[in-house]
Amino acid sequence: MDIHATKLELIQWLSTIENPSLIQKIKKLRDSQKEDWWSQLSQAEVDAIEEGIKDADEGNVVSHKEARKIYGKWL
Repeated sequence: MDIHATKLELIQWLSTIENPSLIQKIKKLRDSQKEDWWSQLSQAEVDAIEEGIKDADEGNVVSHKEARKIYGKWL
């Protein structure tokens, strides 16, 4: 069975559930699947992002045109 058919089957099943306890369990499962991408970053990635934000706040930036000149060969 393909994923779209499975999703539709689950949606149809979910719409018929009357048991509040089961609905709460399903909701808990859904909520547990939501992870903030920030918490998945390594400390080095977090440090680099924070350093970039600090640089931007201090005005240490270059224009988009200049960045394309510098990094154009990788884009």
